[in-house]
Amino acid sequence: MYKLLHSKISSLYFTKAPSTGIGLFRLLFGLVTLQEIFFLLYFNHLIFDPIPYLDVEFPMIPFFLCLWAIIASFVTVGYRSQQSIIINYIFWILFVNFTPMQRDFDGGFDLFMIGANLFMVFMPIDKAFSIDNLINKFQNPFKHYSLYSKQDVSILVYYLPVIICLGFLYFDSAIHKMFAEHWRNGLGGWLPASMPYYVSSLNMSWLLNIEFFQKTIGYIIFVFQFTFIFLFHFRTLRPIYFFVGAGLHIGIALTLNIYPFGVGMLIFYSLVAPFSWYRKIATFLTAKQTTLTVFYDELCPLCSKTVLTINHFDIFNCIDFKGAQTHAKQYSALSSISESTLLTDLFALDKNNKVYSGVDTYARILIKMRYLLPIGYFLKIPGIYHIACKIYRNIADSRSRVSCDESCVIIDNTVYQHSLYDRIFPPKSTKIAKRNIHRISKIFTLLLFLQINSSIYYGLIYRLDINTRSSAISALLSKVSNTFIHYSGSFIGITPHALYLHDHFEGYNHLLAITYTNSLGEEKWLPLVTPEGRLASPNWGRVHSMWANIAVTPNIDNWRLSKFIMKTTAFWGINIGLDLNTTTFNIKLKKISAPSHWVHNLLESNLSGEWSTIGHATWHDKTINIDLPNDINLL
Repeated sequence: MYKLLHSKISSLYFTKAPSTGIGLFRLLFGLVTLQEIFFLLYFNHLIFDPIPYLDVEFPMIPFFLCLWAIIASFVTVGYRSQQSIIINYIFWILFVNFTPMQRDFDGGFDLFMIGANLFMVFMPIDKAFSIDNLINKFQNPFKHYSLYSKQDVSILVYYLPVIICLGFLYFDSAIHKMFAEHWRNGLGGWLPASMPYYVSSLNMSWLLNIEFFQKTIGYIIFVFQFTFIFLFHFRTLRPIYFFVGAGLHIGIALTLNIYPFGVGMLIFYSLVAPFSWYRKIATFLTAKQTTLTVFYDELCPLCSKTVLTINHFDIFNCIDFKGAQTHAKQYSALSSISESTLLTDLFALDKNNKVYSGVDTYARILIKMRYLLPIGYFLKIPGIYHIACKIYRNIADSRSRVSCDESCVIIDNTVYQHSLYDRIFPPKSTKIAKRNIHRISKIFTLLLFLQINSSIYYGLIYRLDINTRSSAISALLSKVSNTFIHYSGSFIGITPHALYLHDHFEGYNHLLAITYTNSLGEEKWLPLVTPEGRLASPNWGRVHSMWANIAVTPNIDNWRLSKFIMKTTAFWGINIGLDLNTTTFNIKLKKISAPSHWVHNLLESNLSGEWSTIGHATWHDKTINIDLPNDINLL
């Protein structure tokens, strides 16, 4: 088994693929992390305060979230990628494992993001769409951008994260689904989408009422998750797995109230996409011919860096740069301009032989780059244009030049190593490569063991209700297994993926909401749950999880429910300007149904039920009094 694994890793180690997908993955991962940080900042007091606004235990949380946002921004743009992704990993671990996020506000994808972040520490995330790539070019500014070849990377950095973060997750999840009746009936996607707490604001009833379609989707998910890890890498099957998987997670993001989970999983499909697609997309986006030729001073370091920068962001390759000293005189439109004049400004020539100089050249460059067209026209606005001209003139007249011959422009093949990837996948050394292949094989074997441990313990032993305490040895093994799962989940993201199963929905026949009575005696809905029973915007993701998965469950616990009534009334009450001490909050209940068999128009039926008042909550001097029935489950 190990020899087969080692042989496969060895062959993949030397196989190359474009770095485009890795760069796109880093960029999307950074954006998802950023949106989650902004979400945490918005709900800071609800999530981290023992009593929102009234008892602030962690006043430095917003400061550290802002620091995290800066690091996530660096990850997104690819600036100091290696250091940024390591710090980002530390932030994910600290916030997920050492704050109330872990216990009461599970985002549903936190451990997945931790695992993805860990792999990115060892991936060549600086090779595409990154500022680091541009900074590397600055180390040899006189090397023309056309002399830089496209950077290919080992195909292993695509396959290993996908196998472990997606393949392991899907297979483990499919094992758990086998024990859920509604999943066996093909209704695994239909049931959550028919529960008011779980649906988005989009009305998908028309689609949910097509029984054949919903069951087909349910069984496709089953087959997809069981087979993904074994078949996704085959060239002919890769597009199929891409479209099915991407469609699955787009569907989750659009139809369910947990869009961060759907989007977080979706970004991994930048690694699943066939490699040929990236090459074809690049060919399609690249301009058939350049629309603007720019002439620059080849002996000016600032000019050379400007050229490298513009080319770096010219994703459609619309701009061509040529040295003024060697190429300008070849064009009749520039022949009348003296060389000394050509070297004082940045000149450009379009397809109609119209000459531009100075700020006009920059404006034309931005316009021709297509996606920066608005900025180009903005630069030409009177007033803005004159200020830009003054700034440009000050810089152009103060720039330095170097004394240089052809040796300055000789191709420098130096590889600037900034990431762990460059050490794990050296360009030439076979001896180091063999040693690293052994290490990768051993690490993958360990990760495989950790996933098997999780899947067997929680996917089979727990589901089959096997007594693990029947003997001292089995009890010890159970304890060791749980310890492995705890640490593998916290630091690698390998954990049971038992999502939306029978033990989650069976008996889930109550919805709870909160209203308040204003000074005019009118009953208003707290912006948590709508009159239909949906969770109001922006109570998505981890706030949804707090109310729909922890506060309200098939077996409602009054102590736990009271805790979240306290947090939500304090947070939203103060947010909308209520005086807590003079406001009476009403606890409302509505009956719904969560069957494991098909029911026509279930979502509309669950949304249209009647609410009844079952209790009240009042505040007095930072203390809440909650009056609830002893057992809500019996109502």
